[in-house]
Amino acid sequence: MEGDCLSCMKYLMFVFNFFIFLGGACLLGIGIWVMVDPTGFREIVATNPLLITGAYILLAMGGLLFLLGFLGCCGAVRENKCLLLFFFLFILIIFLAELSAAILAFVFRENLTREFFTKELTKHYQGGNDTDVFSATWNSVMITFGCCGVNGPEDFEFASVFRLLTLGSYEVPEACCRREPQTRDGVLLSKEECLLGRDLFLNKQGCYTVILNAFETYVYLAGALAIGVLAIELFAMIFAMCLFRGIQ
Repeated sequence: MEGDCLSCMKYLMFVFNFFIFLGGACLLGIGIWVMVDPTGFREIVATNPLLITGAYILLAMGGLLFLLGFLGCCGAVRENKCLLLFFFLFILIIFLAELSAAILAFVFRENLTREFFTKELTKHYQGGNDTDVFSATWNSVMITFGCCGVNGPEDFEFASVFRLLTLGSYEVPEACCRREPQTRDGVLLSKEECLLGRDLFLNKQGCYTVILNAFETYVYLAGALAIGVLAIELFAMIFAMCLFRGIQ
């Protein structure tokens, strides 16, 4: 009876570690995609140090889970107590780190609000100055997503540095102008009319709404995946200890 229970525990341990292995592979894939994605998500991440740090954490956590899932599977199949203990300790560390990251994300969630991005844009944006990382990043985002400002073109009425640099002669930066196609190499429909704020020649929708709609599904998927990984890790730790104690 005890042997059957141990065998059952071993296979359950293998299954849970296999899911940890897959979860780590998914997190690793998402982290790599965020860092190399050519469609503009990396530019959005780069506008906030908290987000770029989160992307690197995602890469690190994905790589660790990928490795530990593999080690856990080996420890369960071979019934190796050293591998099981190593696996348990590192899964515990990762579990606590992920909980800490979730708490920090909740505490600093105000850094992702519309108001925060609006304040930063109006305070630091310098128009077409591509030597300024902040401005260059915003230009890339606005061109890539065909949007203008955080809320819309009206944001640039209060962008003090932009208004100063353009002597108040332009209503919006060139990055807000409509292009055909809507890419950096696209031809401007009418640069002069756009810079004067003519509606037909500029992108009216704010970037916050456009980006939120574009990545809303991915955010929910990432959240669901993170919750699933935490639950699997918890069960894997329980099974690892039970299997560890059952091995003679």
